[in-house]
Amino acid sequence: MTDHPAPPTMERHCDVAVIGGSAAGLAAALQLVRQRRTVIVVDDGTPRNAPAEHMHGYLGREGARPAELVAIGREEVRSYGGEILLGRALAVRRDENRFVVDLTGGHRLVARRVLAATGLVDELPDIDGLAARWGKDVLHCPFCHGFEMRDQRVVQIVTHPMGLHPTPLLRQLTDRLTVVLHDVAGLDEGVVAALAASGVPIIRDRVERIASAPDGRLAGVELADGRTLDADAVVAGTRFHGRAEVFEAAGVTAVPHPTGMGESVVVDQTGQTDVPGLYAAGNLTDPSMQVLHAAAHGSRVGAMIAFSLAGEDVTAGVRPSGEEGDWDHRYGGEERTWSANPNGTLVAEVAGLVPGRALDVGAGEGADALWLAERGWKVTAADISGNALARVGAEAARRGLVVDCLRCDANAPDAFGADSYDLVSLQYGSFLRTPDQRGLRNLLRAVAPGGTLLVVGHDLTPLRDPVDVATQTRMFDPGAYVGVEEIAAALGESDGWRIEVNETRPRPPGAASSHHVDDVVLRASKLAG
Repeated sequence: MTDHPAPPTMERHCDVAVIGGSAAGLAAALQLVRQRRTVIVVDDGTPRNAPAEHMHGYLGREGARPAELVAIGREEVRSYGGEILLGRALAVRRDENRFVVDLTGGHRLVARRVLAATGLVDELPDIDGLAARWGKDVLHCPFCHGFEMRDQRVVQIVTHPMGLHPTPLLRQLTDRLTVVLHDVAGLDEGVVAALAASGVPIIRDRVERIASAPDGRLAGVELADGRTLDADAVVAGTRFHGRAEVFEAAGVTAVPHPTGMGESVVVDQTGQTDVPGLYAAGNLTDPSMQVLHAAAHGSRVGAMIAFSLAGEDVTAGVRPSGEEGDWDHRYGGEERTWSANPNGTLVAEVAGLVPGRALDVGAGEGADALWLAERGWKVTAADISGNALARVGAEAARRGLVVDCLRCDANAPDAFGADSYDLVSLQYGSFLRTPDQRGLRNLLRAVAPGGTLLVVGHDLTPLRDPVDVATQTRMFDPGAYVGVEEIAAALGESDGWRIEVNETRPRPPGAASSHHVDDVVLRASKLAG
């Protein structure tokens, strides 16, 4: 792994913070980003079904690997500009009309709504050898794995009065089922008698060990009386614990489940907890949910959150942009956010160009726009943040320069107007992806025939390194934003452009940040005619 300095602590603002990035969380996020809400998902990579190699009963995804579903879901959320942050939430607390999510690394999110999708932790029976085989040939759900156990020698270990609930299903799957009542009290003896009468062997004894063969395969179930039951698969129930500790500071805790087998979080029909604005979805709220049900529940709750936000905005008479609010917050402090120096790559690449009309997209505090204006360019500085543009205007006035400031979202229709520019510069800028590439099309449309497009981005190779979520959260998700590669691909597919430079090179001096050491540079000319 390459060592890189830890980035400074950061505070991000969004409409909805989703804690947990498995089926329920991603499904909710997808609903919300399609309603033009800014969504940040925080995922620490510890799903309940991590031990399972495949998932079953999911229409259209039968037999898929859980990690495959997550990867596809992440890409779908990112395609609409939703971010997936690799990290861990430490605490969620209420701060007036917002929620604050504390993250590892000292970072935090501020959100209008929070969705808890952290799932459950299974507490396995304390039986030697059981945990090592969990999710492989020691299983708990006949719907998740039952077909794969059909006609095999199956031993069910019952440790709780509710443990006999799935036994009739197992009996249907195989006629070689044996039930072991392992140190359990409170059983419905009528159910036990009915199962025995139906031909299911019932053994009342403690299980000492799940035995493995020398080649690593399951060998059988060893009992306290010395017998070993041959087995191809073992079914064992668990106790479950809803992972709600993160939300306790906000007033949400897991409570005993009616089955007596663990704890979960109680929600109403919309998915909202007792704390207004804090929702929960997936098997954190219902341990019986398989992946399909969790995704469906997350999708429904995501829609309910969208209704909640929309109703609140109607009452307030506003139509806010979460992205705009995030950037305004970043530029809302008294201190400058970035270096006042122009980007060195811009200085080098513009040398030799005849000054004309220039559009600085994602101008930020305006160092590049001001530098261009000083050299005779007629500059328009465009940014989604009014706070950033106020700084540009103030500094331009102080220097006696003329810089037009355009507050706009690159993804808005005709974001940059009908004008075209001899130079369109996107220096370390970012705008969210959309499936129709509206922002990208706006960017390319702004370049005049014969004009130059100059895009400079960070070399994101360091972001491919693993993250120790216990100590750090990666606060930026490049997959949610239009990047240099996507722009280069669009240019390469068009006959109207000539790519002159597309390379990675050392970053020139003068920039404020130090944890990105290389630039990706794309320069292209728009062909005339």
